[in-house]
Amino acid sequence: MAESDDKNALGDSAGTVRVIAVTGGKGGVGKTNVSVNLGLALAGRGQRVLLLDADLGLANVDVLLGLRPARNLEDLFAGECELQDIIVDGPPVPGSGSLRIIPASSGTQSMVQLGDAQHAGLIGAFSELVDELDVLIVDTAAGISGSVINFVRAAQEVLVVVCDEPSSVTDAYALIKVLHRDHGVQAFRVLANQTRSAREGKLLYDRLVATTDRFLDVLLHYAGDIPHDESLRKAVRKQQALLALYPDSQAGKAFVKLADSVAMWPLPAGPRGHLEFFVEQLVGIA
Repeated sequence: MAESDDKNALGDSAGTVRVIAVTGGKGGVGKTNVSVNLGLALAGRGQRVLLLDADLGLANVDVLLGLRPARNLEDLFAGECELQDIIVDGPPVPGSGSLRIIPASSGTQSMVQLGDAQHAGLIGAFSELVDELDVLIVDTAAGISGSVINFVRAAQEVLVVVCDEPSSVTDAYALIKVLHRDHGVQAFRVLANQTRSAREGKLLYDRLVATTDRFLDVLLHYAGDIPHDESLRKAVRKQQALLALYPDSQAGKAFVKLADSVAMWPLPAGPRGHLEFFVEQLVGIA
């Protein structure tokens, strides 16, 4: 079931950390670029943003930004440091906002094989940071692994990134199906990435809605589109964020527009009954 974006905004004054899982059914749809540039755009609005690289075994946020962190999540799980110890600064942001990064490891099989209890421990550890944040963005792995499911269920908002490839839409549907059928997730926001026109993005969304309406009882909200832009490719080659390097590019302006939209998404009224980031806050406002 398609539904338009919410009109009644709840401000950030409620004190609740907004948690957004950026995910997709397949790799290569641009999740990490979306996570990084959405984070920068929100920081540009004065938000304190933390980006968790939750692709635990094939992390690439640090590579995308040319960072060389001394520690990462592998060190945390080895008991060698605390969560605060591995946070690194992202690209500088004008004004009062900030973007910080929690890097994961790459090429580490043990991180891919973490169990539910270890994921829960990581999610719970974020409560220590509640006074330092306005927004947490979780850049998940691709697919429907246990790691993806755990992180998505713990977020308030699920932003599914799709692009104009048949497998992208098919795999996005499969992800939505698993999350809804097996884990009770009811609502999703869909972002069309690398589009050639605004019409192309809406058509992608409509194709996904046509399938979900036929087989699932879920709500899909259209989050808009990010246009194909050669500036993004240039930024990737330079290991810098698009918004840091080409803020006036077409894609850069689209990320700012997306951030403006995100700021209008309602905050949750209370917990949903399963493990969530910052659940103590949600209990307090229920």
